[in-house]
Amino acid sequence: MPELNVVDIKGNKAASVELPKEKFGVHVHDAVIHQAVVMYNANQRQGTVSTKTRSDISGGGKKPWAQKGTGRARQGSSRSPLWKKGGIVFGPHPRDFGYTVSRKTRIAALRESLNAKFLSNHLLCVENLEVPSGKTKDFESILKNLKIQGRTLAVLDGTNEKTLLASRNIARLTLVRAMDANASDIMSNKNVLVTKEALQTLLKRIQ
Repeated sequence: MPELNVVDIKGNKAASVELPKEKFGVHVHDAVIHQAVVMYNANQRQGTVSTKTRSDISGGGKKPWAQKGTGRARQGSSRSPLWKKGGIVFGPHPRDFGYTVSRKTRIAALRESLNAKFLSNHLLCVENLEVPSGKTKDFESILKNLKIQGRTLAVLDGTNEKTLLASRNIARLTLVRAMDANASDIMSNKNVLVTKEALQTLLKRIQ
């Protein structure tokens, strides 16, 4: 059965957690992760871009010149897409890009993303991640002791105001609750730092 070491804030091994053998240490199903990540990214799109068609532009009500007799091409409006300052043809308009995938797919994506981090040795479990002082330098010293480099997602079981205060000025570090973590959060970061309690919450979510 695969095991994940649990370390203290100084980086010393304190315990270990057994992971479900049918879910961890096996082949990663990339397709289900891709489905969920694309959905999460699509739901974050604002979709507020807009262009004006010929009917949205003021003016252009008068026919520029007579239909016949001028020797020029016939024109009905100076706001035609063929004209300068005219309307835009088939331009983008406000829309909602969001959609959903099934709950089973989201759970499977969370499971596979955690498995991917476990196989790549980028999943680290720590006993406790609280910073009572609320100072950034104390949080940075913890990361240094744990030898964590690169973009990191810290998964906590609950919210702690002091810990949040200490972490918000650290570059490339994101805090998230275990109940809110998803496959997109995990895959967009190199390292996943999870507390022991938060890991149990994640394991319950992927059952």
